[in-house]
Amino acid sequence: MTQELHHFIGGEKVKGTSGRFGDVFNPATGEVIRKAPLATAGEVRAAIKSAAAAWPAWAATPPARRAQVMFRFRDLLHANLEELATLLSSEHGKTLDDAKGSVTRGIEVVEFACGIPHLLKGEYSEGVAAAVDCYSVRQPLGVCAGITPFNFPAMVPMWMFPVALACGNTFVLKPSEKDPSCGLRLAELLIEAGLPAGVLNVVNGDKEAVDTLLTDPEVAAISFVGSTAIGQYIYATGCAAGKRVQALCGAKNHMIVMPDADMGQTVDAVMGAAYGSAGERCMAISVAVAVGDETADELVKRLAPRVQALKVGPYTDADSEMGPVVTRESLDRIKGYIESGIAEGAELVVDGRDLSLQGYEDGFFLGGCLFDRVTPGMKIYTDEIFGPVLSVVRAKDYDEALGLVNGHEYGNGAAIFTRDGDAARDFASRASIGMIGVNVPIPVPVAFHSFGGWKRSLFGDHHIHGMEGVRFYTRLKTMTARWPSGIRTGAQFNFKSGSEH
Repeated sequence: MTQELHHFIGGEKVKGTSGRFGDVFNPATGEVIRKAPLATAGEVRAAIKSAAAAWPAWAATPPARRAQVMFRFRDLLHANLEELATLLSSEHGKTLDDAKGSVTRGIEVVEFACGIPHLLKGEYSEGVAAAVDCYSVRQPLGVCAGITPFNFPAMVPMWMFPVALACGNTFVLKPSEKDPSCGLRLAELLIEAGLPAGVLNVVNGDKEAVDTLLTDPEVAAISFVGSTAIGQYIYATGCAAGKRVQALCGAKNHMIVMPDADMGQTVDAVMGAAYGSAGERCMAISVAVAVGDETADELVKRLAPRVQALKVGPYTDADSEMGPVVTRESLDRIKGYIESGIAEGAELVVDGRDLSLQGYEDGFFLGGCLFDRVTPGMKIYTDEIFGPVLSVVRAKDYDEALGLVNGHEYGNGAAIFTRDGDAARDFASRASIGMIGVNVPIPVPVAFHSFGGWKRSLFGDHHIHGMEGVRFYTRLKTMTARWPSGIRTGAQFNFKSGSEH
């Protein structure tokens, strides 16, 4: 029997009332395993009202007490790691090891949020003028909201709400309707950790829910991770409504392979970065730029048998290296890009479209695909495919390779594999990219640094988690104070500098 999910509002499970549902699939079998209620505008506003009512008391809670909730939440996440990973894999399809790894990366942000008493320390300057002191503090915004993608249904929400809550905000989470169960379970664990009811609310929904969050006057800030088209809409709509918005969007991450690269290390790195999580990562490497034909020939020669030998299967198979993609629509879209690449003249070295697994014929499986001799004008080069498809582009020299990286509309992540420190340093300096890897294929920053791209990979001024996250979820207030001390200055009619007082 298909399970009907719920919303989580005011610390309780709340049954959906819209009569509209989104199907949640097991991607390995193609079966509908759950149905997510799609919230009405009224249901979303109820979650916002719950968060708004909880905010004054939560904002007034000392940061050390808020941190204690985060400490207990961290312990519960570790205790329930297997459950969360299984729940995640059953709806997304990624392997259990991959799911566990993503939850662990989310836990690292929770650990960062545990240090909020230190992170919220302000600045103080004594005696900026005669008997005048100046100091600044960071204060919470109010009700914040997060709109998160299907590919990391536990990790990305934990990139948002732990920092927001630790800073003293309340939160409304709108997870992807494709795999919403992790978001609901995280909310339950936070209540178990001692979070007051209403501080974190979860509503399932589609565009109606998103638009309500974007326009409701009680929502102060919006965090988003997803596609560029939707991210640009969210940024424009939210900013027009007077909200603070960060929208982390699409990517086309390049890896430059220099002639001096350790080819064994490089191939291992490409395999994990291009085909892990079936390529459904905004930090996946989808373009390998080989410098020189000899480098390209060697790279493709070594990659092809590895891609053909990928162990593709359901998450229940411990030997699986790659699972299915998330939906039938995703599978069809990816196959359409493969057909486009062939039509535009790229060489399909490994074709994974004919993969069939006994007992899983209705699953959304696709084998790894490898293209060679891809050129910048092709759709498989310009567009984010979000699937297990790697394109090899040949560049005559390093400058041409760097030009490809800098010329693309996306600027999320990029990597260089080389033994040459001068080339690595030049790339790190000159690449117009938000996150750089040097012999590291997926340069996702650790939790106490911040994640975010450049160009059309990010709309907004702040990256996510780390100190950028603290800055995003707080606003700066600066006080200048003089206490009576017998000093009389008389009325002042001009604007004095500190040295003039």
